[in-house]
Amino acid sequence: MAMRVSGINSGLDTDAIVQELVSAYSQKTEKYTKEQTKLGWKQEIWKNLNTKVYSLYNSVGKMRYSSAYNTKKTTSSDLTKATVVAGANAVNGTQKLNVLSTAQSGYLTSGKLKARNEVKSTDADGNEVVRYVETGAKITSDTKLSTLGFTEGEGTIHFSTKDKEGKAVEKDITLNADSKISDVIKQLQDAGVNASFDEKNARIFVSSEETGVERDFSITAATGSKSEKLLGMLGLDTQNDTYGEKATKIDGSDATIVLSGIMYTSSSNNFSVNGLDITVNGVTDDINSLLDDQGNIDLSKLNANNSIMINTSTDTQGLYDTIKDFLTEYNNIINEVTKLYNADSAGSYEPLTDDEKDKMSDTEIEKWETKIKDSLLRRDNSLSSVMNALMSSMSQGITINGKDYSLSSFGIHTLGYLNAAENEQNSYHIDGDEDDENTSGNKDKLMAALVEDPDTVVEFMKQLSTNLYKAIDDQMQATSLRTRFKIYNDKELDTQYKNYTKTIKEWESKVSDKEDYYYKKFSQMETALSKLQSQTSSISGLLGS
Repeated sequence: MAMRVSGINSGLDTDAIVQELVSAYSQKTEKYTKEQTKLGWKQEIWKNLNTKVYSLYNSVGKMRYSSAYNTKKTTSSDLTKATVVAGANAVNGTQKLNVLSTAQSGYLTSGKLKARNEVKSTDADGNEVVRYVETGAKITSDTKLSTLGFTEGEGTIHFSTKDKEGKAVEKDITLNADSKISDVIKQLQDAGVNASFDEKNARIFVSSEETGVERDFSITAATGSKSEKLLGMLGLDTQNDTYGEKATKIDGSDATIVLSGIMYTSSSNNFSVNGLDITVNGVTDDINSLLDDQGNIDLSKLNANNSIMINTSTDTQGLYDTIKDFLTEYNNIINEVTKLYNADSAGSYEPLTDDEKDKMSDTEIEKWETKIKDSLLRRDNSLSSVMNALMSSMSQGITINGKDYSLSSFGIHTLGYLNAAENEQNSYHIDGDEDDENTSGNKDKLMAALVEDPDTVVEFMKQLSTNLYKAIDDQMQATSLRTRFKIYNDKELDTQYKNYTKTIKEWESKVSDKEDYYYKKFSQMETALSKLQSQTSSISGLLGS
């Protein structure tokens, strides 16, 4: 970089002159910088629009299938005992439901654990007598089994259950006097059950991980007196209290229901029967009152007054809302596309320089830049292609069972160019929609069609969605100029942006080089003037002037 010398000798404004001399190069740099700025704004607009179109693409992708239309709804006369959700295949009508039992996990509550010392004595006949005297010591998870009175050798607890696949799980848990209660809990947990110790109540709690008979468990003593002793002192013996307080065990059980005269059982409280997903929470009938002399359930003994009434019907409002939500999403996009395409020209508006921004308020800057941004996709070919694809798909006729239908067949239509608001002439409205001030007073043909023939409406929407999905997919195909799932030439725009960056740097370099060149010339001039002034002074001195 050349040394920049001010006009000390010449009296010239060197900086101003140099900037004027390189202005042509600076203007080029500024021009390309502004073009890059507009391109960056354009990319951002496309990205935001692409996100919305891609969201619509996913929405209509789901609407191609029957599962997207929750055409059924159901009610239960007693939600405290059963809730029911109807699937698309559920049969309309009323069914009777009786709940005979709910599924429960196996649950064991141990006897209260106590700290005891073993005291041995001899009776009158010379026989050894063993007694256990409570010490009152607090029982914690760290308490050793010796504190409970188990002081010699090893004992083994036998644990049995089934895993999720119904395979038997057998495990022997061997413990000794130095084992802690926490060791018991951990080994039970490792065996496949929930286990915990309540220090406040000094009890062990064990439950199966899932409900049902198959996932129940048992805890017994292995063969031998020491093992029996161990089981009893841990309060896990459900049969006797020789060595401690007995445990209480509630067996795991299956849920049993009767639906329309047919009995079903499940290891959980959830049933799936003919399109109905039923969750039971309580019983309607005492199962014991239904048993015959052989102990079998006699359904003829069911009390009809106890039955829960399950009513299934077509969910017309749900279907209506699904269609309305789709149209709302579509309208938001087509209105935005139309607005961008029909935007007014920005004319001579260009991105502001820093110097220009310094002379304007923030509000003025925002209005200026918005004017430019709004016009960037005006009459854009890619945007036109997207707009036409959307509009064409929505206006297509569809044949169902030999009869032709369109959106207007169900009271769904545009308002036309004369009646629609600006840039909303391509959006759709539903006749009778109470939320739409334009059509709320019209006859509700869509709801009427849903009540009369919901299957036809659903089939129409499935085919319409299929057409729209394909149209959007075609717009999102990868090319040499765009990546997959993009509706604009993102590759092309990225390349252009990078080229601008390169060009701007080149022109910045030219400006710098020219500045260095001119500053060097002015420096040389100032040096020459300095020498001339020095010589002039010397001559004047010699001449005595």
